[in-house]
Amino acid sequence: MKLKNHDAVLEPVNCIFGWSFFLANEPKSSFWALNEEEGEEDESDDEDDDSGTDHFNIEKSGTQLQRCERHGGVNSSLPDTFQTSHLLFYERFKAYQDYMLGDCKPSEVKAFTADYLEKVVEPCDWLALWSTDVFDVLVEVHDVDFKDLKACVRLVLPLQCDTRGCELTEEAMKSLLEATQDKVPLQKLHVVYERSGDFDQTALALEHLRFFYEQIWRQWDEEDEDDDFDYFVRCVEPRLRLYYDILEDRVPAGLVAEYQSLLENCSQCFQQFSVLRSSLSTDSDSELDNVSMVEGLKLYDQLETYKRKLHIIENPLLRYVLGYKGNARQQCAQSRGPRGSGIKVVHVVTASCSTIQLQSLLSDRLLPLCSFEDTEIQFHRDLVSAVDLCHQGDVVIVLPGVYCVSSSILLPDSITIEGFGLPDEVVIEKKNKGDSFVESTGVDVRLSNIKFIQHDAIEGILCVRQGALNMENCVLQCETTGVIVRTSAHLTMNMCDLYGSKGAGVEIYPGSVCRLVGNGIHHCKDGILIKDFADEMDAMPSITMDNNVIHNNEGYGVIVVKPNNGEQHRVPLGGIEGRSSSESESELCLLPSRFLHPRGIRAVPDLDHQIFVSIQGNQFRRNGMGDFGTFFY
Repeated sequence: MKLKNHDAVLEPVNCIFGWSFFLANEPKSSFWALNEEEGEEDESDDEDDDSGTDHFNIEKSGTQLQRCERHGGVNSSLPDTFQTSHLLFYERFKAYQDYMLGDCKPSEVKAFTADYLEKVVEPCDWLALWSTDVFDVLVEVHDVDFKDLKACVRLVLPLQCDTRGCELTEEAMKSLLEATQDKVPLQKLHVVYERSGDFDQTALALEHLRFFYEQIWRQWDEEDEDDDFDYFVRCVEPRLRLYYDILEDRVPAGLVAEYQSLLENCSQCFQQFSVLRSSLSTDSDSELDNVSMVEGLKLYDQLETYKRKLHIIENPLLRYVLGYKGNARQQCAQSRGPRGSGIKVVHVVTASCSTIQLQSLLSDRLLPLCSFEDTEIQFHRDLVSAVDLCHQGDVVIVLPGVYCVSSSILLPDSITIEGFGLPDEVVIEKKNKGDSFVESTGVDVRLSNIKFIQHDAIEGILCVRQGALNMENCVLQCETTGVIVRTSAHLTMNMCDLYGSKGAGVEIYPGSVCRLVGNGIHHCKDGILIKDFADEMDAMPSITMDNNVIHNNEGYGVIVVKPNNGEQHRVPLGGIEGRSSSESESELCLLPSRFLHPRGIRAVPDLDHQIFVSIQGNQFRRNGMGDFGTFFY
């Protein structure tokens, strides 16, 4: 099997919230600069040549990599190394796809990697820092064992070393090297900076190796019984995209924490399973071995469960449709309850107001609300400070203006927030990045006459985690995702306008109650996403949809996510655009019966009336993939 260099331009790839990587518009950086001199002449010489060889035979005109300056302390004598850790997504993507891994299977990863390194890494006579958690020491590489991904090294004398929390002498380092037969893993070596450019490719190759085994490779990847699939397509690309989505704050912090926890649990489970498996005797029928076999089966099932959950998070489409249970950090806002004094407060939010506005506010809202002695009025310049001082039963009145907020708005108490004017006159805008914009957990929260403008609020413009939210006559201008109704939460949304979500306009979770009446939901990825995958702990969602206009969405007007019950027929995916039949069949292992459409969705004419309490008077117009669809997973 040979690697091939694919010169096709990478298509923009939509991630979970719609971001794309447009490679043509990216600035050139180290990897392209070192490899862009490939041309038609190289290809015409011999198309069947082993891939990657010609790409590294470039004329050297000095290093094109940056220097990574060391900060090891005043007494550190270690030299600087090459700066290679800040590579862009497409640089790593191209390196793994075109040069290092190609179309290898999991069992072939090490052999393909060794072949790649042998082509580009200098075999001897270069300096590097051998870096561990305990020390950094300068060594000279005098040979490379590519098959085992190790380098034969010797200490540079006199000893040049930085330690962390210990003291190491020359004799101790020599003893350590002797114990390892003078071999250290290549991924632990950082090439010493050198201006000639002779070692640029070596430094980059070791960076790709190091990143791969630290961020992409999983120790259980080789254990997959189905080894006949393209490892880059199934594992490397989605994990690489997830790494950069996390790096660029495109994934909610709660989901990142859940992913890291799953990785740790899966690793521990795999270690336990491996130890138990190696202790079993193949020809023994002892009672102890039988007990171990039962334990092994339990560990295996647990391991498969962890792997499946990891795959769901790593796959952008599954991450979007299945989601996760929520961010515990964001649920920590506690309800303050009623004030001990029994006083109710009306909070007025305004930067400034005219005499006419004040007179109108007094006559229309303040006098009716403050007709009792147990009510007082407080003034605030921004909404967040007003909400942070609210207790149960308070009212917040927001006067016309544009109010920019830099943090999430948390609503743990039963309060009312209303705009004093039309929604387009009362604007709340979130500009900086964060997991959410508005978080509602109060028993009875009410919003009205406000326009919310979202920027980079990863988890949603508004999330009802628990309790009930009643929203009326509001405008929601999304940029990432829309309104989310979590399990056990209640949402009533009347006469609102929602648009611009790169996810679904409204996401409805199992066990929630959602009442949508007279709304416009448009220009989103999907209009309404209903997650009907209730387990024994959750009930099905209960939905009322009356007199809504759902139009101009990229996907479906309404899409229902369901677990596969075995009744759907498996559909060959060989005809799916952009996928080979082998790649498609491999995904069926996780998602049987997948789908008549490239997005994994098929249109269905009937609706589950157990979900819909009422559905009437709705209008569906110009939705890209139809009015209704079902996703089976």
